[in-house]
Amino acid sequence: MTPHESDTKDASASSKAWRGWQENFTLIAIALCLAFLIRTFIAEPRYIPSESMFPTLHTGDRLVVEKVSYRFHPPTFGDIIVFQPPAELQRRGYPKDQAFIKRVIGQPGEVISVAQGKVYLNGQPLSENYIAEPPNQPFPPVKVPEGEFFVMGDNRNDSNDSRYWGFLPRKNIIGRATFRFWPFDRIGLI
Repeated sequence: MTPHESDTKDASASSKAWRGWQENFTLIAIALCLAFLIRTFIAEPRYIPSESMFPTLHTGDRLVVEKVSYRFHPPTFGDIIVFQPPAELQRRGYPKDQAFIKRVIGQPGEVISVAQGKVYLNGQPLSENYIAEPPNQPFPPVKVPEGEFFVMGDNRNDSNDSRYWGFLPRKNIIGRATFRFWPFDRIGLI
């Protein structure tokens, strides 16, 4: 092999290695961009830090929160939503980026109250087979304003919810909890 052939072979190998690195870098960049876009606009994982949604969700559960459907329609009664804390919670020291999770109980224009261990929606008692126990404190009737929601935790007597900090603005809603992926023995739709 002549020195010229050796140099050509080395240059060709070096060029192939460089193209391989470029290809790998491009694939990694595309994957990172896709992950960012999916997490920002479509769905993201979330961790449950407290017992406020027990027995539906347990501390340590990991969920998928979808972010698309509320662009086309508002949350409805019973949806389990993830949201940024409203202004009142931020005044109480909760950081703006801390996510909360609760169940939608009242939509704009509806009247919510709690009396004798029952939650009332527009004067009618709710049948709530998903709660840990009946609420033990009364709450006077309130009408949910336009563009806002009334949310409560399923663990009614251990939940920091709309009864204590007011209505949730729609703009604070991140998305709807749809699927539990951890722990494996409780995997499934929510």
